[in-house]
Amino acid sequence: MPILGLPSSLYPTSPAHFDIEKVIRPNILALHPYRCARDDYSEGILLDANENALGHSIPSSSAQKATRHEPELAPELQSTLALDLHRYPSPTHDPIKSRLAELRGLPGPEYVFLGVGSDEVIDLLMRVCVAPEREKILTTPPTYGMYAVCAQVNDVGIVKIPLELSGDKGEGGEQGRFSVRVDEVKKAVDADPSIKLIFLCSPGNPTGTLITLSTVRSLLEYENFKGIVVVDEAYIDFADPDASAVSLVKEYANLCVMQTLSKSFGLAAIRLGIALAHPALIQILMNTKAPYNISTPTASLALSALSPSAVDAMREKVSTLVASRGALLQRLAEFASLGLGAAIGGNAANFVMVPVLEKSGSGKPDNTRAQKIYKTLAEEEGVVVRYRGGEPGCAGCLRITIGTEEENEVLLNRLGELLKKF
Repeated sequence: MPILGLPSSLYPTSPAHFDIEKVIRPNILALHPYRCARDDYSEGILLDANENALGHSIPSSSAQKATRHEPELAPELQSTLALDLHRYPSPTHDPIKSRLAELRGLPGPEYVFLGVGSDEVIDLLMRVCVAPEREKILTTPPTYGMYAVCAQVNDVGIVKIPLELSGDKGEGGEQGRFSVRVDEVKKAVDADPSIKLIFLCSPGNPTGTLITLSTVRSLLEYENFKGIVVVDEAYIDFADPDASAVSLVKEYANLCVMQTLSKSFGLAAIRLGIALAHPALIQILMNTKAPYNISTPTASLALSALSPSAVDAMREKVSTLVASRGALLQRLAEFASLGLGAAIGGNAANFVMVPVLEKSGSGKPDNTRAQKIYKTLAEEEGVVVRYRGGEPGCAGCLRITIGTEEENEVLLNRLGELLKKF
């Protein structure tokens, strides 16, 4: 069955054991997507979509001044109100996709899908690939929690193959703490052919550890796995750019790389997630998504954020945060005598993860002490970090996002005081 909207010349050819039509649920392949008004025409006197031709009713600054009942609108809101908010947004947003394709070294917008955060991409992938009650996904804990949440919402099974939980930090190579146990993943696939998606997080959340491209290749080329490998790269800009799996997208039709504007671009509030994959999978996602999933304000901000000058500014800020990450790790190491362990994981994201140890000096992680420090920091000291002691291999751990220089200093002072107190 052909994929609606995709020329047959763009069908996958590599790897040979992969056939996307056998991965996508039959009801999705047969789906005729809702055709919205803006799919046909977007210019002229638009009387086709039952929009409000008189525009929105939010008062301008001048109108507010005249009534004297409302405070003056901020300039940022004024510019938003100048957009055509009474019209439905573009269903495709090709200018944004083109900028993303260029930024990530892909041929064109046909390799890019936009979602309402990466969470929409995760949910859509499960909905189009994994049959409820019959088929499964595979995850590698400790990892991002939304994979399991989406699986439960969609009533699909989860096979969990924990990352390597012993050894050193795992900052490179095939071995080390929080690396993927490739042989175990392959065994799970052999034992359960209903696994349709493998989710890998690189750099990992909460591990901060990169997954090597050789690991990703090994799973993509494994003939017994007929599904799709999904690599979540929300934090990739804080790591070595050569580590991105996007470099494999043109080669492998069974790969989907997720990215976002929430982290390095600092646009968490606009909720723009990205899937980078072969055009066949992108077309399936386009056929399945809600008609106008990306709003006009979001699209306007995203397009601005992807301009050359804005990308340069993003990279400068990333460099600052990476330098701050190194400085914070050095300062945290000074708390070893107070019972704070050395950072674990690869430290390749915009956060670090450190274990709180027993005060007795045994060197063992202490969840009770970690929770007490976490709660006191948040509730009495005004510094909020994330407790991650319940995750596999993360006993006693606090995950700390890299803040501003001033924020990091406050954290260090108050954390040091609490380590002495508890």
